[in-house]
Amino acid sequence: MSAIDLHQHLWPEPFVELLRRRTCTPYLRGWRLVTDGEPAYEVGSGDHDVNHRVAQDRQAGIGLACVSLSAPLGLESLPPDEAVAIIDGWHESCLELPAHFAAWASVPTLEPDLVSLARLLDGPFVGVQLPATALLTPAGWESLGEVLRAAELSGKPVFVHPGPASSVGAAPSWWAPVVAYVTQLQAAWWAWHAFDGRSQFPRLRVVFAAGAGLAPVHHERLTARGGQAGPVDPEVFVDTSSYGAQGLDALARALGIDVLVLGSDRPYAEPVQSLLGDAATQAVRVDNPRRALGDLPHLGTAPTTDVMGAVA
Repeated sequence: MSAIDLHQHLWPEPFVELLRRRTCTPYLRGWRLVTDGEPAYEVGSGDHDVNHRVAQDRQAGIGLACVSLSAPLGLESLPPDEAVAIIDGWHESCLELPAHFAAWASVPTLEPDLVSLARLLDGPFVGVQLPATALLTPAGWESLGEVLRAAELSGKPVFVHPGPASSVGAAPSWWAPVVAYVTQLQAAWWAWHAFDGRSQFPRLRVVFAAGAGLAPVHHERLTARGGQAGPVDPEVFVDTSSYGAQGLDALARALGIDVLVLGSDRPYAEPVQSLLGDAATQAVRVDNPRRALGDLPHLGTAPTTDVMGAVA
């Protein structure tokens, strides 16, 4: 059975050109990416070649790849008019991708256009991505409540992804992914629970990237410090990106296997091929992602290949 990868990044050519036209961060010069919070990064051009990515995915047994706007760029937090222009460009670019791909919608975190978002979610987009930097506190979740409600009403999930990192000076290149991104996700996880998100949005599905920064593993500390760990929420998922056997085993022990979903973070990491035996692998790579997404959409005009590999 073909797997569903809920977490990839792919910049279609029109979106690359939008980044190259920008004069303020974030922008591309050739394939050199410049942002505010991280060292300049030489992007591999092949990393965003559509045909190459499809071939990679097929080799890894992935039948559907869900691609998202790279939230660490910080595009969602730009001034609203500026953010809308480039985020709209992202959406339009995604519609040109072959049916192997589906895409997460994005919104400006200031003044999100709920009418446009509802239209996107009623169409081919799998859900809406929000940067963890906008969700670091219960108040952050509350401030984006209308976006959460739009996702809930559409039956589509919210994907919580690391946002832009703050500059820390002469830090190594791994600092932001290992420190900033992880702490953002941990804060967003705990903020969702402190916000009592489930009672506010009883039908909303939420997917946290990168195992929510392993926040679920810290439930023992929560209890030790006076908090109360409730039951595992079957509609709040964590993806596998950037973690291997040790981290994923710890997550499975804390949450069970039913809320772990495949997310590779390609082109920055590889998808998990096996985990804790055949049944768990099937759950993480196929069954759980299907449940997280609900009805499987597709993009583009090519014949749709479903996750089982059949042509519709």
